[in-house]
This record gives sequence, C-alpha cells and structure tokens, in this order.
Amino acid sequence: MIRIGILGDIGSGKSYIANCFGYPVFNADKEVSRLYKSNKKIFLKLKRKLPKYIYSFPIDKSEIAKAILSDSKNLKKIIKIVHEEVKKEMNLFISKNKNKKIIILDIPLLLENKINKKNDILIFIDSKKKDIEKRILKRVNFNRKLFNKFKKIQLASSYKKKKSHFIIKNNFVKKSVKKDINNILEKIL
Repeated sequence: MIRIGILGDIGSGKSYIANCFGYPVFNADKEVSRLYKSNKKIFLKLKRKLPKYIYSFPIDKSEIAKAILSDSKNLKKIIKIVHEEVKKEMNLFISKNKNKKIIILDIPLLLENKINKKNDILIFIDSKKKDIEKRILKRVNFNRKLFNKFKKIQLASSYKKKKSHFIIKNNFVKKSVKKDINNILEKIL
C-alpha cells in the first residue's frame, strides 16, 4: 500500500485535491468534527482539562474556540487529547483499507505530529496567498485570531515544500489539478 500525505497551508485546497485522487481519503478535520459530536470520552477529558470552557455534549466548536482564544496553552491541551483519538481512527482507516493500492492522508498536522512514515509520499499543495485569503474569508464562522493561533503551530511552508516529493500548484481548476495528479500517479505506480 502506498500512503500519500497531503501537505499545505490552511485554505490551500488540501481536502479538495485529496479527494481528486480517487482513492480512499482519511480527512482528519472531518474526523475531529465527528469525534466532537459522538465521542463522550473526548468530551469528558476536555471537560476535565478545560472546565471553564467545555460543558456541553456534543462538543460545541465555539466552546473549543473560546478556550483556544483565551489561552494559547489550551490549544496544546486540546490537541493532545483529540489527536490521540484521531490517530486511533486513522489506524483503523489504514487497516480497513490495507488491500487498497493507495490511501490518502489529509491531516493538517501530519509532519508536526510526526504521523507520517519514512516511506510516505508527501505532496505539497501550493496556492497563491491571495487565493488562500479569499477562500478562508468565505468560511463560515471564520475567526482571524483563531486562524493565526493555528498558523503558529504549523511548520513553515518552505520546510514542508522541501520535505515533499511532489508539489501541486493549486489554481482551483479541476482539469489542471487532475493532470498533475495523473502525472504523480504515473511516477509512483
């Protein structure tokens, strides 16, 4: 099985491109949302660590946002609790798809949390800053301060680019993205 890790800035189109590959995708952001809605264990751990902020189940993302904005240390506490469960779900996803030729890992903190393996193929999604800015401003409940806190915990784009085996220039045109994907697939298969 070939594991492809998708890297890039927030809003660069990682999930869009991950889905364009046509192989099973593990989307960590969707997994976190699902866990907030369904995992009582995460709720109880977060409530224990952050009792002033987390008080309702399913977990309301606005409670998470308030906790992060009030103290940067809270983000690390949340990540420690949530990523432990996300990693379990990712391992489950990998074992369910072990007979697939390729799987795609769409995990924003793939390198930061050392989730990638030595043989993973890393692909950096390169988008113009103005395109990213336009896209993230359209997001529902976009919060600039929250965005900046998340940016601070991410490795520099230049580092991620250097670590990547391939770079896809995302101009948000499906035809050119598919062409880049097909070129990559030809090289790795």
